[in-house]
Amino acid sequence: MFAVAFVVFFLLTFGLLMLVFYLKFSASDYQEASGNPFLKTILDKGNYGEYLTFVALEKLKFPHKLLTNIYIEKEDGKTTEVDLVMLSEWGVYVIESKNYSGWIFGNEKNRNWTQSLPNRRKYRFYNPIRQNQGHIRAIKHALGTKIDDIFTSYIIFSKRCQLKKITVTSPHVKVLNRQHLARVIKRDIKRSEKILSQKEVDQFYRILKEGANADDAVKSAHIAALRAR
Repeated sequence: MFAVAFVVFFLLTFGLLMLVFYLKFSASDYQEASGNPFLKTILDKGNYGEYLTFVALEKLKFPHKLLTNIYIEKEDGKTTEVDLVMLSEWGVYVIESKNYSGWIFGNEKNRNWTQSLPNRRKYRFYNPIRQNQGHIRAIKHALGTKIDDIFTSYIIFSKRCQLKKITVTSPHVKVLNRQHLARVIKRDIKRSEKILSQKEVDQFYRILKEGANADDAVKSAHIAALRAR
């Protein structure tokens, strides 16, 4: 009898938690922006990290526009997938989301960074700053601009990460944990001047939105290109 009561209690508690989470998910514009429904979001670590980052940006009080999961054609004709872009009169914020855990070590100038887990295993991954530089080049190509100063690169790690030793010297590159993202962006905007008109923001949004919610053929071609590297 106790076992049955425990199972019922567990299922009710789990169901209540899922309901609360679903209501929070439904209150966000993430599904419309990304095309990812509830289960696809919570069951995929990468999607879930992007969702949390999207929600953090969505809550910012100043005027801005958000796009996520954007497929953009590069100059060589191949596509690149950009996690998130925030557009405002203060600039274009290009965000690479890394929903990792463990300790992270990296230098802006190195090709690879290192993830160290509690079991002492270490994994190397491609420098996310370089990865996001590629995204910014593709966005500049799509927007038809060569102006660097309107772009800021944000590399966002989950709060399960400790950024143990990260070396960054470029002024337009930020590497931080997700829980600090909103505060850092608000601080940076307070220290900045507006560099885009609202008309430019709207124009950039229209151009980049064409790559949002890409069809399966575009996604499959992108994945095939990644595997062929």
